[in-house]
Amino acid sequence: MKKVEAIIRKSKFDEVKKALHEIEVNFFSYWDVTGVGNEKQGHVYRGISYSTTDIQRRYLVIVVSDDFLERTVNTLLDAAGTGNVGDGKIFVSDVMEAYRIRTKESGSAGIN
Repeated sequence: MKKVEAIIRKSKFDEVKKALHEIEVNFFSYWDVTGVGNEKQGHVYRGISYSTTDIQRRYLVIVVSDDFLERTVNTLLDAAGTGNVGDGKIFVSDVMEAYRIRTKESGSAGIN
C-alpha cells in the first residue's frame, strides 16, 4: 500500500475530486492549508496591491493499493496541473499496514 499526499491549488480541487472518483478512488481526506513557496500571490485591499508569499492550497491524503498507485498519481498530475508555477507537489510513501476500526479488517481490506 502507498500513501499519496498532494498539495494542489484550491481552484482545482473539484476537478481533482471528480477525476479521482472516475478512477474509483473514492476515499481520501483533505484540508485547507497555507504554505510558502516560489509563487507570489497578490492581494488588493482598499485599492492598494500587496504581495505575499503565503499561499492557500488544499492538502489531500490518499491511501491506495500498489495496483492503484500509478493511475492515482497520473490522475492527480493531469487534473491538478495548469502548467504554471504553484501547481503543487505530490509525495508517495509506503504504508506498512492499514486498519478499518469498525470491522477490524487490515491490509487492502482496511482501505477499501
